[in-house]
Amino acid sequence: METRPLTKPDYDRIVGEIDRWWAGPTSALAHPIFFYELGRLARVVEDRGLLVGFLLGFRCPDAAIGYVHLVGIHPDYRRRGVGRMLYAAFEEDCRREGCRQLKAITTLGNEGSVRFHAAVGWSAAEVEDYAGPGRPRIVFTKDL
Repeated sequence: METRPLTKPDYDRIVGEIDRWWAGPTSALAHPIFFYELGRLARVVEDRGLLVGFLLGFRCPDAAIGYVHLVGIHPDYRRRGVGRMLYAAFEEDCRREGCRQLKAITTLGNEGSVRFHAAVGWSAAEVEDYAGPGRPRIVFTKDL
């Protein structure tokens, strides 16, 4: 398996597959801004030409923060190191960009995400009203 920057054909495949990978309507989260305007640090993992994972992330324009917006792993490739590969490549890219911290969020109850982020060295904090009144989120951070 190898990781590389996201291309337009990759993005097109992602929006066509993500609902199946996530087992529900998710494609709206893969907004085209994360390819066209903010996609320079977005990554994919391929296995013999098959797209098996992606990370849509970017460097925040006014801060030295790399932000992970959306990650997807092909169902047949989960628990095989694809997420770790994506996060390691994104972290390396963010270091080169001068980022001093990484950040991501998830909803309460997403225990898989909490376990994954802890395993790759991120801290987690529950933040009340993060996404608006009555909408708490778990905020993950990692200092670089």
